Amino acid sequence: MRRTPAAIGSAIFFAVAPGSVAGLGPWLITRWRVSDLPDGLTWAEIPLRVVGAVLVLAGVAVLIHAFVRFVAEGAGTPAPVAPPEHLVIGGLYRYVRNPMYVGVLSAIIGQALLLSQFGLFWYAAAVFLAFFLFVRMHEEPALRRTFGTAYDEYRMAVPGWLPRLRPWSG
Repeated sequence: MRRTPAAIGSAIFFAVAPGSVAGLGPWLITRWRVSDLPDGLTWAEIPLRVVGAVLVLAGVAVLIHAFVRFVAEGAGTPAPVAPPEHLVIGGLYRYVRNPMYVGVLSAIIGQALLLSQFGLFWYAAAVFLAFFLFVRMHEEPALRRTFGTAYDEYRMAVPGWLPRLRPWSG
């Protein structure tokens, strides 16, 4: 796949998939309203809100980086209908195999903290379960079929969900 169609496809997929799960889903649950706390905002809650904002911004940055890697390195998209031609193992993929999913989960958890909408933690848990099952049942077998031993080596060296401290140099 050429890079321009891959970039267009990735942008559309970015809006539809992560946009729905990390944006529309939390909005439908919370309408992005800050939870009314009984005593108002206390000093103890300010750090949680700051951490929440940082997690949202970091999650979005991770997503953008991962999508760009698919176009630049993989010559494809993250969408299963237009997969990459090359195994994407650079950038953040040197630390964790699933940075997109980690980014989405970070954005959801960040919104839970930022808005004091702790019901979003349940939503994040359900999203994680769906991601985990999709990765195990679809993505990993498809990557193994497509990229063979290169994917097996990568999978053995780079964790799926909790990033390595040092980048893999495979």
